[in-house]
Amino acid sequence: MFGLEEVLATELRNLGAQDVEVGVRNVSFLGDKGFMYKANIALRTAIRILKPIKRFKVFDEDDLYKKLMQMEWEREMTVDSTFAIGAVVNSKHFTTNSHYISLKSKDAIADYFRHKYHKRPNVDVHHPDVKIHVHILNDLCTVSLDSSGQSLHKRGYRTATNIAPINEVLAAGLVLLSGYTGDCNFIDPMCGSGTILIEAAMIANNIPANINRKEFGFELWKDFDEDLFFKIQEVLLKKIRNCHFKIMGFDKAPSAIQKANDNIKNANLTEFIGVHHVNFFNSMKEVFGATTILFNPPYGERLNIDVKEFYKSIGDTLKQGYPDSTVWFITSDLEALKHVGLKTSKRIPIKNADLDCRFVRYDMYAGSRKASKNKPKQIENTEETTESES
Repeated sequence: MFGLEEVLATELRNLGAQDVEVGVRNVSFLGDKGFMYKANIALRTAIRILKPIKRFKVFDEDDLYKKLMQMEWEREMTVDSTFAIGAVVNSKHFTTNSHYISLKSKDAIADYFRHKYHKRPNVDVHHPDVKIHVHILNDLCTVSLDSSGQSLHKRGYRTATNIAPINEVLAAGLVLLSGYTGDCNFIDPMCGSGTILIEAAMIANNIPANINRKEFGFELWKDFDEDLFFKIQEVLLKKIRNCHFKIMGFDKAPSAIQKANDNIKNANLTEFIGVHHVNFFNSMKEVFGATTILFNPPYGERLNIDVKEFYKSIGDTLKQGYPDSTVWFITSDLEALKHVGLKTSKRIPIKNADLDCRFVRYDMYAGSRKASKNKPKQIENTEETTESES
């Protein structure tokens, strides 16, 4: 995702990748087969991991077809395999769109097998044995195998969602950008279906991001090494640690609390996360030390209320009820930020789908503002939900 390239590069270096290079919405690296398995299981901010198998110069659609026909496709698949093609094109040499390039590439691979074996493999766009990616930049074509299969944001734990839920990869990226590692308390005061909480808890406990996934693309490859895969998975699981700080979520909607609890249970994190039926604007933090607050407040189409008053209430609640906290939230409404009434210490450009957003930080200091006379309700970190007015 745009804005998470350096975060992903850091993840890769920490895992042990070699020759890490940052691009625009991509990071390249070197690693062996085992590291490819490891990266798919452990990386939090990668959407998919592509394994390049061929690079060549290409100048038009016919040239692409010809050079794809010259590849030895038996190395990657058999005539009985199913396959799918994805393509991205950014070149003045090609006047057609990416969909047409996908079709042209599909024809070349099918014709390769038909000419050689008098039979062609079938296309399966939903669950192929081999997913092939064709990327053309200017006159350079890179043909890759998609080792991930489905996008890596599909962790496997989220079965219940609210309107416009935050992408799991983006949620993990925001947590990592905030610097949170599990060394202090963590609150998501508008937690929705719990995605940010779950990603934060996995980071705090060093749980591999995709440990709950049922399948990766490479498991259907001809050279899949099941013993190596399980060995790497076992090594990663041994590195899990226990976070002893509080991780809590609030939401005013009972339906959101239920969805969050369902997803937290699916992720096997019930013992680490407490969610509470509480309206953030009627809440305050207990005096339990430094806390990271990170949330995804409604914005854009999700916000059908007075924007000025909503963001002013965020600022007032933080000033009155959350001293000694580092606060982060993401928004696409840059005008609304002016109404928070606090000075940002960081503003990081980032994308949420097609929305240009800012991930902003506020540093709240104890004693900087007296609490209001009507003290709001304090929250305890229990496994049961607590009730307050919504």
